[in-house]
Amino acid sequence: MNKYLVEFIGTFFLVFAIGNVSLGGLDGNVAPLAIGATLMVMIYAGGHISGAHYNPAVTLAIFLRGKCEANDVAPYMVVQIVAAAAAAYLAIFLQGATEKPPMELDIAKAIAAEIAFTFALAFVILNVATAARTSGNSFYGVAIGFTVVAGAYTVGAVSGGVFNPAVAVGVSLMKLQAWSNIWVFLVANFVGGALAAVVFKIVNPPDAP
Repeated sequence: MNKYLVEFIGTFFLVFAIGNVSLGGLDGNVAPLAIGATLMVMIYAGGHISGAHYNPAVTLAIFLRGKCEANDVAPYMVVQIVAAAAAAYLAIFLQGATEKPPMELDIAKAIAAEIAFTFALAFVILNVATAARTSGNSFYGVAIGFTVVAGAYTVGAVSGGVFNPAVAVGVSLMKLQAWSNIWVFLVANFVGGALAAVVFKIVNPPDAP
């Protein structure tokens, strides 16, 4: 039960940070740093308890890599999505609903961007947080947090820089993204996570289960 609570807390604060900087009008150059920093500290806080997934695509990648029990996959994903919804509603309560229309997406470009950086995020996580040869390192949270920062700066203008199905639910509830486009994130994020697990096993054969 403790690990599910930690997954809730970490995912909650990630989406809460996204909601507050976006709805509060701070979604410029500062936003990726605030979001990446929030993810980083939550990873350091919860990594030793739950693995600090905070992302259903990451949970899938870690499961496919062999470092997440099958009976934890669905509960982790449900808790992450519930946490994202709770964070979205609290952000709306604090900041008010957005008056801007949802982001317009070029679907093909958004899918490509989301696959690319969800892959990057999951690949980094698998290598710094699950590989035997990096076990016990102290940099895993920084590496993961700055992957999100890099992704947000690089493709945020293309897709919104979601890289996380739970975040996709949160930003849709906050009307930052249109519900009609949520499939883009669900498909791209899970594909990116699965690809990362496959490539990890190829490049790390001694670590593969």
